[in-house]
Amino acid sequence: MNRKTRYSRVIKGLHNWIIFFVLFSFVITCCLMLFISVLSNSLGIVFSEENLSDAAKLTFINVIFISLLFTVFDSLRRWFMVNRPVNKILDAAKKITKGDFSARIQPVNTLFADDGFNKIIECFNKMAEELSGIETLRADFIANVSHELKTPLAVMQNYGTMLQQPVLSDEKRLEYSKGITEAARRLSNLITNILKLNKLKNQQMFPSVKEYNLSEQICESLLQFENEWEKKKITIKTDIEDGVKIRSDEELLSLVWNNLFSNAMKFTGENGTVSVSLESKGDVAVINVKDTGCGMTPEVGAHIFEKFYQGDTSHSEKGNGLGLALVKRVVDIMHGEIRVESVLGKGSSFTVEFDRNLSKN
Repeated sequence: MNRKTRYSRVIKGLHNWIIFFVLFSFVITCCLMLFISVLSNSLGIVFSEENLSDAAKLTFINVIFISLLFTVFDSLRRWFMVNRPVNKILDAAKKITKGDFSARIQPVNTLFADDGFNKIIECFNKMAEELSGIETLRADFIANVSHELKTPLAVMQNYGTMLQQPVLSDEKRLEYSKGITEAARRLSNLITNILKLNKLKNQQMFPSVKEYNLSEQICESLLQFENEWEKKKITIKTDIEDGVKIRSDEELLSLVWNNLFSNAMKFTGENGTVSVSLESKGDVAVINVKDTGCGMTPEVGAHIFEKFYQGDTSHSEKGNGLGLALVKRVVDIMHGEIRVESVLGKGSSFTVEFDRNLSKN
């Protein structure tokens, strides 16, 4: 607090004291003198005007002095019990408004302050903690998006520059053109996934429920990766129950299977195995996608459904860390469950469960 503010508060305090307590003292003095006058008349005691004047002056001075003591006491009380906690809250709020989300307020001593301040402080600290987490996610999101956008753009720029060479073989020209096409595809997929995830998060994409054959959908989705498993000589094992019907959003669920199969192919090495199973257990459809890839640690497994999180950075050029975030969001919208079991160096197993009749939820 600067000197000017301190002086203004002192002047304001004196002003309030003069207006309130001096007026209060005058009223109390008049009442006391009226009481003494009535009492003396009833008892037949006669006071001279000089004695009454002296008594009035002394009473007024005493009341002024007592009121001053009470003013000082009330000011100290307000400082410890009100002003100091309020100033702490204000200082922390100013830090928050300036972007310092690490600001926290220590609880006040209830002996010198109302316990209500501690309730306000507790809520403030929770708010600051939530804002800090949101700010961290926002900063990470911007950093990751910038990185993911920059990588394919840099590839396209480099290949485009090389294509401008006057002497360039047809083989190299085709290679560079394919590189540009692949980078553009990655960039398009990234933007598409960001938009889908944003719509799902903001509940702008609503399920279109209809009954369809889940068994056929999973088979069709798996066949889309035939080139990838043949290229890496991956063995595909399937145990898909025929004719499993489900009432759900076919388009949204296709995002789940495509992303799970894509991850399985991406993280499984050559001559590995990817297993896909589907079975119905009453009203529940259980889908399992298992691979013999690199696996992951429990620490990585706890974060894989977060946006842009990539536990295995050696495969980061093949994805953008949004796939499993999309999967988790779709599963939540469809009132389903998803679990992951993984052993580092041995592979991962994703299990998804859906109620076959979404209209029951």
